[in-house]
Amino acid sequence: MIKKGITLRGIEVFEALASRGSVAQAAALTGLSQPAVSQQISNLEAAMGAALVDHSTRPMKLTAAGESFLRHSGAALAHIRLAQSELTVMDLANLSDLSLGVIDDFDNDLTPRLATLLADSMAGCRFRMVTDGSKGLIQAVQDKSLHIAIAATSGDAKSGLIEIPLARDPFVIVTPAGFEGNSADLMAGRSTLPFVKYATDQLIADQITNHLTRSNITLHSQFEIGSHLALMAMVARGIGWAITTPFGYCRAERFHQQLAVHPLPVPGLSRQISLFAGSDWTGPVPQNIADTMRQLLRSHMIAPTVAQLPWLAPSFETLAG
Repeated sequence: MIKKGITLRGIEVFEALASRGSVAQAAALTGLSQPAVSQQISNLEAAMGAALVDHSTRPMKLTAAGESFLRHSGAALAHIRLAQSELTVMDLANLSDLSLGVIDDFDNDLTPRLATLLADSMAGCRFRMVTDGSKGLIQAVQDKSLHIAIAATSGDAKSGLIEIPLARDPFVIVTPAGFEGNSADLMAGRSTLPFVKYATDQLIADQITNHLTRSNITLHSQFEIGSHLALMAMVARGIGWAITTPFGYCRAERFHQQLAVHPLPVPGLSRQISLFAGSDWTGPVPQNIADTMRQLLRSHMIAPTVAQLPWLAPSFETLAG
């Protein structure tokens, strides 16, 4: 039996405090007042019989007991959010035709789930779903060959489109699991491990190059790979290292035991995943699909990855839109 004083709301507040490191930011994230956040944490610690947060540090840090509790509570919340997303009902009954494109980062798990949820919400609607790279998907919406696309954005305004933010996806470094060097040496070219980069025709390659250029960093590569899984396979085999994102890492689940993930030593570098639709679209459908996609991203990718790599919590998150 769950101890008295342990509530779902308390666990959500604890998760928010763990990711933000301050009562004020946790309050902003959860919509509670600061005293209410403090009370939720006090109740949870009393119920657990252990201090979960070191309140003397700024930003606040979890105690060893708090780290352990976060791993288990994060998994529990992920399962609850998964159940919530599976029960989502969207108002799509009046649609006669819908064409949707989804970035290929999600085609191993998330896209099939989204397709199922959409199909369950439709009655007599002709539904078409495609996967592609971000550049092709956004262009297809602009050309009106797709109604809606879920893709990464380079940050510039897209003519004729509305954009609904879904998630922030920070850049990270992936190395072979046994790599004993450090990220700073890799970025400075002081490592014998070669750099493996994405093919230059991909949006993620442009984004990485632009971010590094702004930080006065130049990386030369012997390898340029167009397939994401092929790139991850090369890193897993010890051939080199790469810059990718947590969503990219999630997609390569089959290689996780052979990979290690490290923070990028250049802070604040991330890409955004957004939903794009034509600016002439009327009705709630784009927002409904965006809300559902956020739940799926949080349940299936963000929460499990943050439980595995807690240092990602402040930057790997869904976005309000």
